[in-house]
Amino acid sequence: MIVYLIFMENTEQIWSVSDVNRAVREIVEGSLLPFWLRGEVGSLVIHRSGHVYFTIKDTRSQMRGVFFGGAAACTKLGVANGTLIEAFGNLTVYEVRGEYQFSARQLRLAGIGDLQQRFEAVKNKLAAEGLFDPGRKRPIPVLPRRIGVVTSPSGAAIRDFLQIINRRFPNVNVRIYPCAVQGAGAAEQVARGVDFFSRTRGADVVVVTRGGGSMEDLWPFNEEVVARAVAACSVPVISAVGHEIDFTICDFAADLRVPTPSAAAELVIGRRQEMSDRLNRFEKDLHNTLNLALTRLKSRLDRAAGSFVFKEPAHLARMRRQQLDELENRLQGSAERWLLANRARLDQLAGTLTTLNPSRQLERGYAILFDPAAGKPVTTSKVAAGTRLQARLADGEMTVEVQ
Repeated sequence: MIVYLIFMENTEQIWSVSDVNRAVREIVEGSLLPFWLRGEVGSLVIHRSGHVYFTIKDTRSQMRGVFFGGAAACTKLGVANGTLIEAFGNLTVYEVRGEYQFSARQLRLAGIGDLQQRFEAVKNKLAAEGLFDPGRKRPIPVLPRRIGVVTSPSGAAIRDFLQIINRRFPNVNVRIYPCAVQGAGAAEQVARGVDFFSRTRGADVVVVTRGGGSMEDLWPFNEEVVARAVAACSVPVISAVGHEIDFTICDFAADLRVPTPSAAAELVIGRRQEMSDRLNRFEKDLHNTLNLALTRLKSRLDRAAGSFVFKEPAHLARMRRQQLDELENRLQGSAERWLLANRARLDQLAGTLTTLNPSRQLERGYAILFDPAAGKPVTTSKVAAGTRLQARLADGEMTVEVQ
């Protein structure tokens, strides 16, 4: 490294911040030749300009990185947060912020980073135990009376959450369990917060939240202790950790994952607002329906009150009585005509029966011969001599013998 010693003359020189940053850039950029740098990618942003911004880190340190025009190369290689890369470039200084960074010219994959490997290992282990099964997911209450929030009380996440809550429903009961959301011991504190609401039933829904950050910043929400506490919670849990591109183990274990803390507040209160709007619409529709029904009934009543029936009820009764008399006369006439028609028919049938009566034929001198042995009338002359027959006459019977 080249060190510049500046000797002050009698006249004191006043440096500007830009002068200092420019001098540092010249020192840094002129001290090291381009080299290969190995590390894990984090906070990856592929800008629409085609430039790529990221951090490159190992187990102890990290630095900012930039790959101008490298969007296509990163997309082709599938570079993502947690990817282990080897980048060729040099150190530069971004004078505007006084930050040094690694400016990459070439990029190649070197494997999966340590944190990403740990993430996949924990995820696969808990998935095998069934902690992420869709069948375990519970519906989020439509109208929660009490909302439990596990987060840092001084973070931006809780401010955004409460701002939306207070703007829409300032009377909602929000209970905050304060805990660290980053660094050593944060995972255990988050798990204790979830367990508190689970044991006390102090909320209808629990929101576990924090703002965005690097994979290291969000790591407490990738710990088993948090995932198991969320999965075992007796009330539904919403995970709102980081930004939309961030995923944690807590997201998979929760009953619902939303991209940001603000989205969690929108979801919880949005349903309440939706229900309130629906009730208002129902009330308005019911009011309009009742008014319409009353208007129709009033119109019917007015028409009925002005009708002839209510003006002359006695006349209506007399008219109905006259109609009954007419119906009675018509019924009596129909009955008499039916009796006359059927009596004539009956007389005709009686005459026919009289004509066909065998006794009338016997009175005219005829007789009917019966064979007592056969039990039926004799209808032929071929009867053996000496056969005794029974002869039925008009006034009695006699026995005859065939000669």
